[in-house]
Amino acid sequence: MQENEKKVQEKVEQPKVERQAEGNNNRHFHGNNKRPARAQHRPARQEKVDPFEERTVAVNRVSKTVKGGRNMRFASLVVAGNHKGSVGMGTGKAKEVPDGIKKASERARRNQVNVPITASGSIPHTIIGRHGACKVFLRPAPEGTGIVAGGPVRAVLELAGITNIYSKVYGSRTAINMVRATFNAIENLQTAEKVASLRGKSVEEIKSIKQ
Repeated sequence: MQENEKKVQEKVEQPKVERQAEGNNNRHFHGNNKRPARAQHRPARQEKVDPFEERTVAVNRVSKTVKGGRNMRFASLVVAGNHKGSVGMGTGKAKEVPDGIKKASERARRNQVNVPITASGSIPHTIIGRHGACKVFLRPAPEGTGIVAGGPVRAVLELAGITNIYSKVYGSRTAINMVRATFNAIENLQTAEKVASLRGKSVEEIKSIKQ
């Protein structure tokens, strides 16, 4: 009797094992034929290249005296340019230095000034920029001279894309005064085409007068 019962159990269990094996084979078969993940078909994301370069010129700690004491904050001065004739400056204050720099950089990107640059990488003519007690003297230089400037003035000229120039600072040496005086100078630069249109003459006539 026991032998008969074992035979019956083997007959019942055998198809279950075969079914499990078939199921495993089917799973393996479908697993090999799975479609490739969607991520493989997606094109690689192209990172946006930021055309502007930023430089933090100065960070000063400032305070405001109120009834409850002193409120301390940090004032930042940032210059941003694309090395192709566009440059801007911005200032920002915040309780933390990174927040102040972020505010200043956003304003510098918004307040861009176009700078006329000659073929030799210099400015069209000599000019003096003024702001408060600060004067910045800028003069064109031949190719290969480089930027003869220091501190904040150099940062503005480099980010503007000027490669050959002479400069001299007179009076106040405060960073923000020097930067604003430099911007006053480059904003008042005029090209031969602009002067010719204002005077009603040709560019050749204007260049001959300069010579």
